[in-house]
Amino acid sequence: MPEGLSASEVGKEIAEHREHAEHAEHGESSEHRPAGHARRDRLISIVEALLLSIVALMAAWSGYAAAKWGTESSLSLAKASGARSQASADQIQATQIRTLDSVSFNAVEGAYVAHNARLFNLAVKRLRAGYRPAFNAWLATHPLKNPNAPADPSDMPQYVIPQQRQAELHTVRANASFSAGESAAGTADKYVRLTVLLAAVLFLVGIGSRFPARSARYGLIAVAAGLLVVSVVQLLGLPGPPS
Repeated sequence: MPEGLSASEVGKEIAEHREHAEHAEHGESSEHRPAGHARRDRLISIVEALLLSIVALMAAWSGYAAAKWGTESSLSLAKASGARSQASADQIQATQIRTLDSVSFNAVEGAYVAHNARLFNLAVKRLRAGYRPAFNAWLATHPLKNPNAPADPSDMPQYVIPQQRQAELHTVRANASFSAGESAAGTADKYVRLTVLLAAVLFLVGIGSRFPARSARYGLIAVAAGLLVVSVVQLLGLPGPPS
């Protein structure tokens, strides 16, 4: 994840700007430039230095926040992947248990149809412990006489497979973690986009100090100040770095 402008880059730009401003001031003093122009030049140099200082602070903060949100996104997506893997494992176990219950019920049903009481009782005893409450509740509906009775115990509300519920729970957690990861990645991208605006401010201020025409210099400073205001507004609208 790119971290945007570094404070050292902006500091270098500030130093170059100051050197250029001092050189321009000494150069024009030999030509006895008007005092009003000198004051305006010093003022605009101060404004440029102030803009560069603000860019340095914002760039450092934006880079830090982008890195933190990028890490948060990676962690959330990793949690989502782990939860989905666990949900898949639980779902496989639930399917195996459901198949076993179906086979066990078929054995009970076969023994009953064959009127083999001994085999019937043996098949009932071999039912899974978690399956017996649903089987007993199903027998209580008198399925042989009641046409509205459920087809088999698996249709009863008492039929519960813990692994199935665990799979559903892990799926919900995976979806939540994935959404959080996507949101964190989007926030990191916004911070990176903010550094692009800061880079534009840095470029405009840096190149403006090298223009001999004051009108061009003032215009670039005005544009840079406008972009900086936009950057500040965007920064205030973004959440801070995660802890």
